[in-house]
Amino acid sequence: MNLAKVIGTVVASQKTETLKGVKLLLIQPVNDRLKPKGEPIVAVDPNMQAGPGMLVSYVVGREAMLALPIPNAPVDAGIVGIVDEPINREVE
Repeated sequence: MNLAKVIGTVVASQKTETLKGVKLLLIQPVNDRLKPKGEPIVAVDPNMQAGPGMLVSYVVGREAMLALPIPNAPVDAGIVGIVDEPINREVE
């Protein structure tokens, strides 16, 4: 599972027909300590209704495409869940 914090929304002046009506969010991937890792990415939010400041789980690649009800949508990342309360465990 990949975790990320939603840091903003994305507005597209033009979208492919398969993505019309689908919300796009800017997410910052985080590690297991909730510290940023890597660069922010754009992810589709098909049904989760996530918003800025929320912690989400996301998938990439083919799994991201499968998160949408539209077959063969051109996406690289998709939000599949909202994390209500993260559990931080100390590594021994």
